[in-house]
Amino acid sequence: MRQGRSTRAPLIAGQGPLAKVPPLLAFLVVIGLFTAGVLVRGVLGAALLGLLAAGVAVLLAATWQALSPGHRFGRVLVLVVLVAVAFSVL
Repeated sequence: MRQGRSTRAPLIAGQGPLAKVPPLLAFLVVIGLFTAGVLVRGVLGAALLGLLAAGVAVLLAATWQALSPGHRFGRVLVLVVLVAVAFSVL
């Protein structure tokens, strides 16, 4: 059986995939990519939103074991909505 962190234990600061990135910077990059993707529209807008979706998917995969089922559902829902918005701007 696999030994590891409890899936119910909160993430400890400094152990996550974005530990060294200031939260404000990460927030601004996400808002910037989303806004640019929606405003630009077309293939370029969809590509920007796809890039954002890929980043969300990577972070979701990296933190999957530490998330509770409710948090997993919420984050997968955000990913699905983001992909739907990317298709809608084509």
